[in-house]
Amino acid sequence: MGKNSKIKRYITAFTIIIAVLLVLIIWNISYGSVDMKFRDITNALFLRDESTLSKIIWQIRMPRLIAAILLGGALSVSGFLLQSFFQNPIAGPYVLGISSGAKLVVALVMIFLLEKGIMISSLGMVIAAFTGSLLAMTFVLVISFKIKNMSILVVCGIMIGYICSAITDFCVTFASDSNIVNLHNWSMGSFSGMSWDNIKVMSVIVVITVTATFFLSKPISAYQLGEAYARNMGVNVQILRILLILLSSLLSACVTAFAGPISFVGIAVPHLVKIIMKTAKPIVLIPGCFLGGAVITLFCDGIARCVFAPTEISISSVTAIFLVPVVLMAMLKKNGK
Repeated sequence: MGKNSKIKRYITAFTIIIAVLLVLIIWNISYGSVDMKFRDITNALFLRDESTLSKIIWQIRMPRLIAAILLGGALSVSGFLLQSFFQNPIAGPYVLGISSGAKLVVALVMIFLLEKGIMISSLGMVIAAFTGSLLAMTFVLVISFKIKNMSILVVCGIMIGYICSAITDFCVTFASDSNIVNLHNWSMGSFSGMSWDNIKVMSVIVVITVTATFFLSKPISAYQLGEAYARNMGVNVQILRILLILLSSLLSACVTAFAGPISFVGIAVPHLVKIIMKTAKPIVLIPGCFLGGAVITLFCDGIARCVFAPTEISISSVTAIFLVPVVLMAMLKKNGK
């Protein structure tokens, strides 16, 4: 296929993804426990009055919508980095236990501070989650050096996730403070309760980290063809591996800190983007994964929020329903090869 045909396909694919994202943005603003007409939305967005509808949009739905876009994109890019690092199509922050490790440390830090009457800041939550992500990632890496079978590595990651989740649930269940008890909803995965202060912190972290990842497209592309090839191309493989670990851990930590663990987005979306783009080039897949993750997460959050409104279900339940078939397809495809 010619170069012009490939570029045309990339442009078409990105245009469709962005168009779907815009439709989902309108849908998420319009529907929920309170449905809104288009005129109400335009008045609230441009007039910024003190009406109830305006407050619902600006104080509740807009922060939640932006968080779903940023964190969904971050989770997808994190999954792409882990799949590139382990050369495994089902590697992801949720499956490898990295999200659960972040969840455990965040929960422990919040319980410790809240017992002393101290509220943890957004940045503090990200630091705690990043620490937990690195600890879980280190454990997975130690296992990976001893076990070359990737299937066993994934099983070990799942076991780590179960252990971390069990300890977290135990701590939350026996916590006395009402604020700590409310951690249960967060530990199941949710975008509810987002504030503009949260958006500021996550925007800085996600934009800087994803931009840094994009600039690593060329060395990642060489690394995908094997370590020997990457070294021959002048890539410092050791530094690249460290950067992949740090960037993927920071992205998954940011997601877990603000929204809790969200399942299967990091595994499934990179595969969907590869199918749509019909390429494995990181320079195309990284922005594609970010936009694709934003679309999938925003769609699933809308389902979680609207289907049983005013009752809200866990977003991980929705992502599992829609994305597990994609993961199974990837596993079968790898097994077939």
